[in-house]
Amino acid sequence: MTDPDIFERINALSAEEERLFEAAGDGSGLSPADVDRLAAIRVELDRAYDLLHQREAKRAAGLDPSDATPRPAEIVEGYEQ
Repeated sequence: MTDPDIFERINALSAEEERLFEAAGDGSGLSPADVDRLAAIRVELDRAYDLLHQREAKRAAGLDPSDATPRPAEIVEGYEQ
């Protein structure tokens, strides 16, 4: 996966997130399925940004960024802020 591929994924997930919030803006709120989907989108966004950071770190260290691999959600979501 290349940086442009990752950015495309991030943009698609962000657009979906915006559509869900926009649909709820009519006063109907979010359905339980929408809440679940938003949670899943946030996890996938975190994983995509983590992959970008891995690629940047490898590049900065003179390594091949294509060796970076997506980490499982359990790891990425366990990071301290």
